[in-house]
Amino acid sequence: MTIVVTGSIAFDYLMSFPGKFTEHFLAEHMQRVSLSFLVDSMDKRRGGCAPNIAYTLALLGEKPLLMGTAGQDFSDYRQWLERAGIDTSLVQQVDSKFTASFFCSTDTEGNQIASFYTGAMAHAGELSFRTVERCELAIISPNDPGAMAQYAEECRALGIDYIYDPSQQVARISGDEIKDGISGAKIVICNDYEFEIIRQKTGMDEQAILAVAEVLVVTKGEKGSAILLGDGRIDVPAITPHRVADPTGVGDAFRGGFMKGLALGAGYEVCGRLGSVAAAYALEHLGGQSHAYTWDEFTHRYEQHFGRLFA
Repeated sequence: MTIVVTGSIAFDYLMSFPGKFTEHFLAEHMQRVSLSFLVDSMDKRRGGCAPNIAYTLALLGEKPLLMGTAGQDFSDYRQWLERAGIDTSLVQQVDSKFTASFFCSTDTEGNQIASFYTGAMAHAGELSFRTVERCELAIISPNDPGAMAQYAEECRALGIDYIYDPSQQVARISGDEIKDGISGAKIVICNDYEFEIIRQKTGMDEQAILAVAEVLVVTKGEKGSAILLGDGRIDVPAITPHRVADPTGVGDAFRGGFMKGLALGAGYEVCGRLGSVAAAYALEHLGGQSHAYTWDEFTHRYEQHFGRLFA
């Protein structure tokens, strides 16, 4: 299956705070917050939603096309992605800007406080699905808001099945923009917190979303995921990781695993299970692209928890 993955391309600056963020917020002073957290470690990693998703797809044997914009500092990253099996021919390099950057601090409870610098991502609207020769499935993951709206419109016009994944951009995108992205999507995916924001901004509950999209997938961290369809609901458990290193990129790994299931023609329950296994691997490592496995290793872990993948 020819899969096009759109979204942010970024460098991740991942920091660890040796305490709980929640202990430092004062309820009576929430109208004026001024806090600084002293972190005890920092790592710079290759990241961005689109490369993270594409990386999982490549590990699982697909050859995804990455579509996005990156900056003058992207050359080494491009070479690394190509070696990992990702086609970067649709990536536009903007030499006047730096690649987008994600600055994230994680506390001992897994809570995160993050900031995102747009950089070259602001040029994502200069790309178009109309220039893509072949696309059987696309995912519209967090990106420049205008580009996300444009890609959804193009996919509908061109008859391309697409997954709408607003996730981290739900705070930035308007309710009308979210509604537009949802309408006509094959699948809408977000986590449970993001879904509540979507509900508040759009007034759309599960039934309203399923009236205009085929499937709604809501991930719930260690509680797994819920796959909602017009005729029912499938609950998929999470896989207990061998260790917890960092939650950054775990949701992207889930999406990559889920999409592998779609490429195999599997049912939605199997897609969700594949997503759970992929997410566990990512959770055990720092960053969204520092883990690795073979297809045999992956299927063995799948079958340890869910039984035979192909009966």
